[in-house]
Amino acid sequence: MPRSEALAGGQTTLGELKTTRADDFRNMLIWGDNKLVMASLLKDFRGKIDLIYIDPPFDVGADFTLHLSIGDGSGKVEKEQSLLEAVAYRDMWGMGTDSYLHMMYERLTLMKELLSDRGSIYVHCDWHVNSYLRAVLDDVFGQEMFRSELVWKRTIGATSIADRYRTQTDTIYIYTKTNNYIFNEQFAKAHLSQQDIEEKFPLVDPVRGRYCTDNLANPDFRPNLMYEYKGYKPPTKGWAISLEKMKKWDEEGRLHFPDNKENRIRRKRFLNEWPGTPVQNLWDDIPPLQSQATERLDYSTQKPEALLERIIRASSNEGDLVADIFCGSGTTGSVAERLGRRWIMCDLGRFAIHTSRKRLIDLQRKLQAESQPYRAFDVYNLGRYERQWWQRERLQGFDRDHRRVVLGFYRADPLANPTAWLHGRKGGAFVYVDSIDSLLTRDEVRAVAQAAHEAGGREVHCLAWEFEMDLRMVCQEIEASEEVRIRLITIPREIMEKNRTAPPPFFEVAVLEAEPVIKKVSGKKKVDIQLKRFIPSLAEVPSKELAALKDRAAKDGFDFIDFWAVDFNWQEEKPFEHQWQDYRTRKDRSLKTTSDAFFDGYPGKGVYKACIKVVDIFGCDTSTVVEVNYD
Repeated sequence: MPRSEALAGGQTTLGELKTTRADDFRNMLIWGDNKLVMASLLKDFRGKIDLIYIDPPFDVGADFTLHLSIGDGSGKVEKEQSLLEAVAYRDMWGMGTDSYLHMMYERLTLMKELLSDRGSIYVHCDWHVNSYLRAVLDDVFGQEMFRSELVWKRTIGATSIADRYRTQTDTIYIYTKTNNYIFNEQFAKAHLSQQDIEEKFPLVDPVRGRYCTDNLANPDFRPNLMYEYKGYKPPTKGWAISLEKMKKWDEEGRLHFPDNKENRIRRKRFLNEWPGTPVQNLWDDIPPLQSQATERLDYSTQKPEALLERIIRASSNEGDLVADIFCGSGTTGSVAERLGRRWIMCDLGRFAIHTSRKRLIDLQRKLQAESQPYRAFDVYNLGRYERQWWQRERLQGFDRDHRRVVLGFYRADPLANPTAWLHGRKGGAFVYVDSIDSLLTRDEVRAVAQAAHEAGGREVHCLAWEFEMDLRMVCQEIEASEEVRIRLITIPREIMEKNRTAPPPFFEVAVLEAEPVIKKVSGKKKVDIQLKRFIPSLAEVPSKELAALKDRAAKDGFDFIDFWAVDFNWQEEKPFEHQWQDYRTRKDRSLKTTSDAFFDGYPGKGVYKACIKVVDIFGCDTSTVVEVNYD
């Protein structure tokens, strides 16, 4: 799957901390429609994913509003679903259960193609759709590939409901690709009281503590295991183990010798080695996330890591590939990383991708501090791939149709005789619409501004899907030379919605300014980056809060930064390397505005480029590049 075409969308791929695993596989976090994501993955990953866990939305009346902290946490702002997420959810349930099941059937069919021959899929649902999903899963994978129906008790306590029993459980269906699938039996250690311990492990070894005994008799007749040991005769059908193993266990103190030699030797099972009881299909020993849980991210659909840990341990081995195409807060990838599995995750929500990214970087920091291995991961934007599909399927592939649709939603009038650089008018401003699969560059903006100036215009709106980094700062110089005001406006993904008529909001790109800070420490130059200015785009802000937040964004833009990172020696066409980063957490809302990396990793004197990436509290990212004179 070529990064530049299928997933990267022409943007620089975001590479996290360098891998410390033996292989060079880079995990993947993908922003985009999971149907298109899986279609693009087929080329390289057909039959290669060993475990898929999905927790798709299954409540038609669910409220997905998030309450996000601003700055130090003293202020809150609601984040509703983005229009794209809302559209996807509406399409999912638009015709009731039928449209939901159609959506799931298409995706489950793709998942089956991606699964390896030893692969399993776990589908998490609840009473709203579990009976329907069971039928779809039977159809896609075959009834004979059904393995289990897990019942997870997800709530604690009892709230009375007068007219019915309260629902406390979710359902997780397990299907496999073939009969040759991975399954590692799992054990659960229930809490044992002292009385339980004394009853289950009644004997005491002076060295190794409490134990119980197991029979060492063979259930089948084995004449080769009919031997006497230390005066103890063999059972009627022989011992269960060889003489060599009997001697080994004796040396290790694992044999119980009865006082009466007419009785049989038995095996000691020690309390401190007891794995627990085999896990059955009722999972009532994994509690839901509590409000004070350290892993809690205030993400509404977040599942406890213990749940995913049991699933991943049971149906995959170290080094296997695990996927989650409705990844939400990133629990699957986080647990897979910790357990040494490779992973692929995707989600349509920008905030889900940002939450997962922060969580995974935090995990990498912890693993690095503990000298534990981890893999790098890349964040991909499926944007260009989605747009190309939209142009091909909905616009018959013509650029002029793309411009017409964009101008229409922007409420701009198309020019009767458009030129290469001027396509429409809105009020007194000219409008330029960039191509569907390109990046708006400084050279293009200069050409647009010159064309607008020559046509007598004083303002031009440049509409594009993606923008060259640092373009906003370059515009200031172009505006001065051409005497034309330039507005850089992002084309919203929501215009790709089928049958859409109402225009979505168009927002200007965020403003990000930074500068290098160079100091001498012990006679050697050290480089850091200071943020000077940030104004978020507010594209994800609910309309009811937009007016109030515009003022705060202009005055206190740094309050809207949730995460920022620096690549001090950034090079085009190479993955962004997180050489320093800082971010807010639930417990610590502070944020540095100057890095403290004291970077001195340049190969020698010269002019280098540092790239700064900022992600705001809504999950929207912005980048800029500054020059570093290291002489």
